[in-house]
Amino acid sequence: MNRSGHLNFALIGCGAIALQNHLPGLALCPETRLLAVCDTDPARLEAARRCTGATVASTRFEDVVTRDDVHAVIIATPNVTHAPVALTAIQHGKHVLCEKPLAMNAGEAWSMARAAEQAGVRHMTAFTYRFVPAMRYLVHRVRQGDLGQPYHFRACRLQDWGTRPLGWRQRRDLAGTGELGDMLSHRLDFGHLLMGPVTRLTAHWRRWHEFRGNQPNELDEWVAVLADFANGATGVWESSKLATGRNESWRSPDTVELNGSHATFLYETREWNRLWIGRPGGQQLECLEVPREFWTWPGSPRDPAQGDPLVTFRYDQIWEFVQAIREQRPCAVTFHDGARVQQVMDAIVRSAETHQWVDLPAWNHTS
Repeated sequence: MNRSGHLNFALIGCGAIALQNHLPGLALCPETRLLAVCDTDPARLEAARRCTGATVASTRFEDVVTRDDVHAVIIATPNVTHAPVALTAIQHGKHVLCEKPLAMNAGEAWSMARAAEQAGVRHMTAFTYRFVPAMRYLVHRVRQGDLGQPYHFRACRLQDWGTRPLGWRQRRDLAGTGELGDMLSHRLDFGHLLMGPVTRLTAHWRRWHEFRGNQPNELDEWVAVLADFANGATGVWESSKLATGRNESWRSPDTVELNGSHATFLYETREWNRLWIGRPGGQQLECLEVPREFWTWPGSPRDPAQGDPLVTFRYDQIWEFVQAIREQRPCAVTFHDGARVQQVMDAIVRSAETHQWVDLPAWNHTS
């Protein structure tokens, strides 16, 4: 697909994430439309068809991603279906944006990345929080050397989900992992984005509730990781669904702190337009306002003054995906990024199960 011409999208999976995050992003993009919707739940599919005005609706993804009039596919389905849907779409020449975690394991994720590269289609992993203005500015400051020699990376994500049912996200056969894939995957990507590859790690995880909503809960509700980066820095991650009273979604704590020889930087998702900086010899962190040039993704027509900025930054993800298709260039976040995170997730699972340190392979595009 070149710079001109209408882009027809298919949405595979019509849950809340798809309708709240992806559709408003499509609305920003000229000459794009949602042509088709797909969901295995007929009632949810019909509701999505009415809500979106899509002219094609099916409970079978094969009926949608193989259509000649579909150019790009957004996958927002249970994790176990990501690879089958993506590989079928890629085989039929479709550009693909896929929710995280990219697959059930690193082997699947790398197969998706290789297939997309060989087919010459655009591919994006939905690491949405890369589009938070404060995170974009933090990446800028680190890349221009303001951190100095990196010492430490730490990320902490705390939410209170209580004992409510999580649907497919509490089933091993559909999700693979729990809090690890659901929330920590984003923060593992932060580590790669800011520090580079992880060389080794050790991990621990826990599950407290055997049932949620009268259904078996098979997956982790808390996970913690200790790691080394190739650049010499240490890394620490913690993520929990059981931080009582800490709220949830963008209203709950979600922080990243970097310590280096020149500065400390503190990021929090709730502070979308500011960072905190600590300087050598300083007594406390200082507020660092994010310049307006970072408030929206380059070229995005989104008005940051419209709507809740803790929600609307997500719309820039689709803008970047569409622009990469039109400009025939790699997306800012690719399946390679998703596969690298999946490699770390696999190592975390192995470490948590064996109670041992695990070494990570070097980064490449073909693992």
